[in-house]
Parts: sequence; C-alpha cells; structure tokens
Amino acid sequence: MTIILKNKHTLQIKDFNFRCSVGKSGIYKKKKEGDKKTPKGIFKIENLYYRKDRVKKPQTSLKKIEITKKMGWCDDPNDTKKYNKLVKIPIKSKFEKLYRKDNKYDLIIPIKYNFDKTINGLGSCIFLHITNNYLPTAGCIAISQKDFLIMLKLINKKTKIKIL
Repeated sequence: MTIILKNKHTLQIKDFNFRCSVGKSGIYKKKKEGDKKTPKGIFKIENLYYRKDRVKKPQTSLKKIEITKKMGWCDDPNDTKKYNKLVKIPIKSKFEKLYRKDNKYDLIIPIKYNFDKTINGLGSCIFLHITNNYLPTAGCIAISQKDFLIMLKLINKKTKIKIL
C-alpha cells in the first residue's frame, strides 16, 4: 500500500483522494531544517500518536501510542543523539511539543524522512497531521481529522508515502 501525494493539494490512498496541505515553500528533493519544504521521495511511516483526551482510540493496524504532556520531537540540529527523534521533555535541546493546545497533533504519523541514519540539519519533524484550514505547513502533510480517520483504516505498518 502506498499513500501518494499527487500534488500540493491532493493525497491519494487507493480510490480515495483527500484534500491536503504541504510545506509553505513547496515540495523539494533538497531539504534542510526550518526551510518549510516538504521532502520529495518515497518514505516509510512510523506509528500513530494520538491524544486520547480528544480522539477516541482510532481504528488502525498501526501501533497506537498515546501522546502525553512529556512528549516532544527533537528538531535541534546541534543535538547529535536526539535529532529527529521522540524525546521526553523538558530537554535542553530545541523540540516540538506533541501535546498542543490546538488540535494539529491530536493525530500524527511521523514520516520516516531523515530517520534511520539521521543527518543533523537535513530536516526533522515531518509528520502527517491534522488541519482545520489547509494553510501551508512547516514541511508536514496535513489533512482533515475526518479524512485522517478514514486513512487510518486503509494503511498498515508496511505502507509507504510517495511524495512527488
């Protein structure tokens, strides 16, 4: 199964086309931390992280992890050990909070860009997450909560995302 980002406004899974938004600077092969670009390529996906206080336990075959107030994702290129990894916060390095006041991260799936053999500064925190307004992201791919819940029923741990 492959999720295909057909263009900056359409995410396709099987016969489903979902409206989406991508990075403010567009889709590019070359990416670096903070450039607001969505990385081009084919990537594996990680687990589903969700806010159990806001979303009923989603139906999916992905491993489900509850987001807590102590969870963050390191986006500090100076931290060679934690860069682009899930971290327990607070930490001294820069990080993105997963437990947010808005609902963007009520459901997130990290895209395994710059993931296994991480290169610091190449980009971090590339997620599939929720949007209410389809405004451009900082490099992630965002879809509505309703579409996210449909997508979760279609994908599994072997699913890849193809960003064209």
